[in-house]
Amino acid sequence: MCAVLEISKRTYYKYKNKDDPDYIDYLMIKNVFDKSKGTYGYRRITEGLKIEYGVIFNHKKVFRIMKKYYLVPKYHKKKKKNGFRRIEENVKPNLIKRNFNINEKNKVWTTDITYLSYKEKKLYLSTILDLYDRKIVSYKISKFNNVKLVIDTLNDALSQTKNVSGLIIHSDQGFQYTSYEYKAICESNNIQISMSRKGTPIDDAPMESFRSILKKETLYNNNISSLQEYQQLVEDWLLFYNTTRLKSKKR
Repeated sequence: MCAVLEISKRTYYKYKNKDDPDYIDYLMIKNVFDKSKGTYGYRRITEGLKIEYGVIFNHKKVFRIMKKYYLVPKYHKKKKKNGFRRIEENVKPNLIKRNFNINEKNKVWTTDITYLSYKEKKLYLSTILDLYDRKIVSYKISKFNNVKLVIDTLNDALSQTKNVSGLIIHSDQGFQYTSYEYKAICESNNIQISMSRKGTPIDDAPMESFRSILKKETLYNNNISSLQEYQQLVEDWLLFYNTTRLKSKKR
């Protein structure tokens, strides 16, 4: 036993009956733990003790000793993937085909989600832009990037608009815009859904330009001290954008 644990007989007997009755068991546990490169939890350590030394320990005892000596397994946590996927059957063709110069209000809307980030904290901004005057029809800010955010933004826009029959609303192929909820609201209001081709942001150049201006004139031109301050700055800027800022349709 002493040879396996690489300790002297004097050390063995010193700790066996005196200062710490768990010490010898700890040495065996630590040996198995170290051979696992610090990845085994108490259940695997219990199995390892049986294989390595032929001894049977109660797993509760192993857990207690590991906790006592701060043997904490290192787990490699897998990054959680977004559990939402686009519904392929709800993907629609590009109806506007980069024709961004619209001569009538509420004829073509474009919509998207962008994130507002500050020190690893995020909020999500959902916007609907009218291509006629390049004004924001509706926006919502949320902690969550989900279907509800898009639906709330669309419902808010619809509540402010008298007639949307025949309107085209353009987006990317994100899971929010291919959801059955989004499709149902559009169809019930006689709204045509249009989508950019996958991986082709130029198909929605006005929204891309809007997002670029938003980031430039809020985040990059100010000394932000908190995410809440950033959110308020964005909301103030959106009001300025709709009421005061000059807009170009050549994009």
